[in-house]
Formats: sequence, C-alpha cells, structure tokens
Amino acid sequence: MKITDLLTEDAIDLQVKAQSKSDLIHQMVNLMDQTGEITDRNHYETLVLEREKVGSTGVGEGIAIPHGQGKVVKKPTLVAAVIPDGVDYDALDEKPVYLAFLLAVPDKEDSTHLEILSRLSTLLMKKEFRERLRQAKTKKEFLHVIDEAENQMETSEKDNAHQTYDVVAITACITGIAHTYMAAESLETAGKEMGHLVKVETHGQSGVKNDLTEEEIAQAKAVIIASEIDIDLRRFQGKRVLIARVSDGIHKPKELIEEALYSPKVSVYHGHSKQEEEEETEKQEGVWGKLYRSLMNGITYMLPFVVGGGILIALAFLVDDKSIDPSNFGMNTPLAAFLKTAGGYAFDFMLCILAGYIAMGLADRPGLVVGFVGGAIAKTGTTFSSLADSSDPLVSSGFLGALLAGFLAGFFVLLLKRIFARLPQSIEGIKTILIYPVLGVLGISFLMIAINPFVGAINIALNNWLNSLQGANKILLGAILGGMMSVDLGGPVNKAAYTFGTGMIAEGHYDIMAAVMAGGMVPPLVIALLATFFPKRLPAKERSSALVNYVMGLSFISEGAIPFASADPIRVLVSCIIGSAITGALSMLWDCTLMAPHGGIFVIATVGHPLLYLAAIAIGSIVGMLILAAWKKNVGEKEETHAK
Repeated sequence: MKITDLLTEDAIDLQVKAQSKSDLIHQMVNLMDQTGEITDRNHYETLVLEREKVGSTGVGEGIAIPHGQGKVVKKPTLVAAVIPDGVDYDALDEKPVYLAFLLAVPDKEDSTHLEILSRLSTLLMKKEFRERLRQAKTKKEFLHVIDEAENQMETSEKDNAHQTYDVVAITACITGIAHTYMAAESLETAGKEMGHLVKVETHGQSGVKNDLTEEEIAQAKAVIIASEIDIDLRRFQGKRVLIARVSDGIHKPKELIEEALYSPKVSVYHGHSKQEEEEETEKQEGVWGKLYRSLMNGITYMLPFVVGGGILIALAFLVDDKSIDPSNFGMNTPLAAFLKTAGGYAFDFMLCILAGYIAMGLADRPGLVVGFVGGAIAKTGTTFSSLADSSDPLVSSGFLGALLAGFLAGFFVLLLKRIFARLPQSIEGIKTILIYPVLGVLGISFLMIAINPFVGAINIALNNWLNSLQGANKILLGAILGGMMSVDLGGPVNKAAYTFGTGMIAEGHYDIMAAVMAGGMVPPLVIALLATFFPKRLPAKERSSALVNYVMGLSFISEGAIPFASADPIRVLVSCIIGSAITGALSMLWDCTLMAPHGGIFVIATVGHPLLYLAAIAIGSIVGMLILAAWKKNVGEKEETHAK
C-alpha cells in the first residue's frame, strides 16, 4: 500500500486559511468528514484534540501531522491541507505550519497505516519535497509529487541495502508515530550532507523497523540514541554512544553526528548488563533527575486510584441520608454503601501503588514487588513491638512512609543487582524470579517495620499540626500552596505542592487538595480573562490561543499559561502567583474540601462548599488578571500590525 492509496483528490485543500491551530484542525476534520470514512465528525475531532494534549503534532519545518484513532473511523484515511499564509500551530520549533496531513485510523487496525505514515514523515523532512507540495497548482500535481518521491525512496532503499555506515542510530518517541521517523530522516539527510553515511533503526508503534545488524554496528564509528523511551544498549558494547532527545534528532542532526564522532565528552559504552546500562543512563541524566522521574512515576500510577476512589467516596456522601445514622454517614443506604466500599478499595491500594512504582522507576520491574510490600507495611503500621505483642498499637507512617518505602525499596534492589551482578548470565532468570523478590521483600520488610514507629511519629505530628491549624495559619498554608502552583507551571515547585496535596488526601486532609487544585486552575484563567477584557494587552496572533485557556484552566491544566509566561515571565508569573495565593487562601478560609486530585470543574459535585470554591477561583483569577493588565502595556501599533 502507498501513501496515495489513503489520499485522494477530494481529500486535499490547497488554499486553506486558518486563524489558529484549532481552526485548522476543525477545517481538516470537515474535509475528513466529506470523505465519508468517519461516522461522527464531532467525536473524531475530539479524538484529534485529545491527541494534541499529549504533545503538539506540529513537528517543525512547517509541518503538522495531527491524527485520531477510534471506532468512528471506517478505514485508514488521509486528508491534506496547504496553508499558504501559515498558521501558528504551537509547533516544536515555534514556527508557522504550512503543510498539514490529518490521519484517521480505525480502533482496531494493523500496522499498515503506521508504515505509510512513517514513509510520509520521512519524505516531509526533505525541503525540496515540501516546497514542491506547497507550490502544487492542482490536486493532481500534489498527488503526483507524493507518488514520485515515494517511488524514488523505494529505489534508494534497495540501492543502499548493503552499505557500510559511519554512524548508526535509534530513534523513538513516546507515541511512536511521526517524531520517530522524522528524526530518522533528519539524521540520515544530515549525514549525507556531512559526508557520513547514517543508518537509523526506528522504534515506533508498528514495531522496530530498519533493524541494525551486528555487522553494521561493528563497522560503525559511533552510535546515536535519540529517544524518549528506554533503549537496551547492550548490543553497542565497545562503541561510542551518545544519548539525546528525539527532538534534537529532528532539529540538531548535524550537531549530534559531529558530537557522536568527535566530542571527547562521548564515552565508549562498556555495559555488560541491564544494570550497567541503567547506570550509564543515570550518569547522563543525573541523580536528582533519576529521583524526580521515579517520584513522578509513582505519582502518575497512583493518581487513578486516588481519583477513582476519591470521587466514589464523595458521591457516597452526596447520595446518603445522614439522618438515618449520623455515625454511619456514607454507608446508610445500599447505594451509598456500594459507592463508599468500592471507593475504599481503590483508596486502600494507592499507597502501595505509589511505593511500588517509585521503586520500579529506580530499579525497573524487580523493584515493583519490593516497593509494593514496603508501601503496604507503611500503610498498616506494623512494628516489631506489635509483632511481639498483638495488643500494642500499629503505627501507620502513611503517605510519608510510602514515599520513603518506595525509595528505600528501589535503592535496596539496586544494591542487590550490584551484589549479584557477577553471577553467570545463564542464571539471570533466577535472579529476577527468586533472588530479588525474596531478598528484596525480606529486606524492605525489616527496614519498614524498624522505621515505622519513627516515621509514624512524624506522620502523627504532621497530622496533629494540620488539624490544629486555624485562622491565619490555615489561610497562610493555603496561600503558600496555591502560590506554589503558579511558580513554574508544572515544574518541580508546582509538582511539590501537588504531591503534598495528593498525599494529604490519603491522610484525610481534603481541604489542602482543594487549595492546591484551585491555585493550579488560576494561571490559565488569568490569561483567558486578560484576552477577553484587555485584548490589546496581547498580540493579535496570541488572543485566540489565550481564549483556549478557559478550557485548560477549568480543566486544571496549569501548563496552558506556559507560552505566555515564557514570553513575559516576570509580569505573568508574579500576577499568577498572587492570584493563585489569594485563591488558595480563600479556599482554606471557607473550608472547601476536595477528595479527587484532578478534574477541575468536572469534579465540582465532589467539592465541599462548591459555590464558595468557585468564588475563590473567580476572585483569584480576576485579581491576577487586573494586576497583569495594569502591569502590561497595549501592544504597539507596529507590533499589532506585524502580529496580524
């Protein structure tokens, strides 16, 4: 199957005029609807927009490849658009998009469409090919350009089947669709221009393509790994290995090739095992980067349990009748009892999941069971004293204990890996199925039972302190946490406040999570309100994207304000921090509560004092908007004209 088998003349528009990214997608979805290959255009457009939230499909070089997959698609279909004047698409290189291809994929489909998309992505990295498409006068000529280039590619692949390569590489992105193949083409093209033959193995959704052979690796002078996922490096033993981001493979191919071949900073890889490979990766990303990534791994996997459990428990209180038995509120009616029980099961798992996946982030799969057990012991609060005498109380170390258990479990398994690294390769399976689980569970159990009394005491002291907060102290805590959510809009400070909020849900402090989420909703709303009431404070090309921040703010996506903060960091961030701090303080003042760590306006039914909660968000957003409006000047006449 070829690209032109998915793309017909009726699915091409050579004169698209779009005001924004969402406008372009809307027009292309209409074009897709006209092909008759989707059954519900609105649902399909939602699928495409949801994919954009994962990361922009504006891959640079004036190209965008949006796509959506679902049951509303009958068969794989492409539509194409040429935007002569360009459109701001939030592309990776921050440049306008002039060429866009929209892909529709059925819910259950083989990898054929992915192979075609990878071929298209590869062709689009050629400047001459892009220019010929943009200059095509008719739809027939547009299709002819694609067909001709695809035939030349197939011929070239056959001619180069037995080449010797100076550099071999692997490219892979998280979604494994466009970026993977564009980085591959960019590296290969740059290599030819520099006089170095480069072969790239791609790890995409359709599997590994263009596999590197042992002979090709042996003859290569250097290896480039441009990837966002873990890659097994063991076959590159003895070669110079450079690890980079897949985006660098697209935008900095010549720099990567030169660095891989000549830079003294690139070391020869001598790994003999997965453990040594992990150590090499950790060396390049840094210890703190590894710890932070592991923490986020635990939080990511924990969130669905907190969200599912929290919302179900909150709904149980909403549908129950407290007058039946106030002491059994939440369980008085059959429906309430069902919801609270189901939610409780999810809640019971969250500390184990947190610890397990933190440990897995540090030590890979052998760390999962060890961390899970450590989290369970932290939750139950078992001590040596309680084991010796069942009448002695358990001392749960709660969220703090689960955090500590995850890191301890991960480091303990890493220690076991180092200790048993010299065992023969033939018994590798015994280590993962026997040695690591048995010794790991034994070790983490001893450690957690030993430290539970001490961490539990800290946990009790923290809970007592939080319970004692009243008046100004409680309001101050809300202001600090709310303000932190705007400091770096999804960065470490934001994540620290968010992690504390989710942890306090486990301890029953639902007012803290309410202040955190409310504070995080403010920054995008500040930008959206500014675009609505003071439009001249923003360039014309930014206003439409600013209005999208209403949706992002109400959905608790703080990152919506990042582009505006990047352009004007001092004024935007300070205004948002003040607005978020006010919102967090008011949320605490009015005793608002929240049992779900995400969802924004969509979980308002589970919020305690919902009207006051909405008022707190509105007041903080308006204050932030007024400060920013007073601080910023109107866009100058020249700047306004240029923006249009």
